[in-house]
Amino acid sequence: MTPSPSFPSAEAMAVLSQDPIMAAIIRQGQPLKSSKSEDLYFKLLSSIVSQQLSTKVAATIFRRFTELFPESYPHPRLVLETPDETLRSAGLSFQKIGYIRNVAAFANEGNLEHTTIDAMPDEDLIQHLTQIKGVGRWTVEMLLMFALERPDVLPLDDLGIQNAMKRHYSLEETGKALKLRMKEISEVWRPYRTIASKYLWQSLDNMPK
Repeated sequence: MTPSPSFPSAEAMAVLSQDPIMAAIIRQGQPLKSSKSEDLYFKLLSSIVSQQLSTKVAATIFRRFTELFPESYPHPRLVLETPDETLRSAGLSFQKIGYIRNVAAFANEGNLEHTTIDAMPDEDLIQHLTQIKGVGRWTVEMLLMFALERPDVLPLDDLGIQNAMKRHYSLEETGKALKLRMKEISEVWRPYRTIASKYLWQSLDNMPK
């Protein structure tokens, strides 16, 4: 896919630069690249496989998984028809096989069509996708931020974002109090909290893939 001609937009940069701390983070960072994907189903499968694994191991297992299918594409119906033993041969645990089948069944019922997904506001989409057993809020937030490039997502539960904000904004709170402060600070970033989050991750050099 061809990246957007201006990503992030000049407007986003202008809004975020109103926060002097964020402006400094952006100045010291590297330009962001578009990561948009039209195939949310494929991205969801990749996210399931990647859970609790290193990037390298996850990539190997996901490649083996996709290679089980014609043209290396795990169409939902084919995933549902493939025996557990075959899926296990790719290195998938029985738990992940169950989660992958859940995603395939959800997609097979037409619940991941672009017309459905694109029309949903962020919070509604999070509720829609977390119906799938094995897909949690954090996973959906990552999809919204990277695959869909929704502009105003702030993943409050992400440890990287928490650590970056604690470091840059000298926050000492923990738990709910920390999340409340994060929300307060991020108000000035609206409606571009996704871009701010990506720069925060970059500042820790552990941006999710």
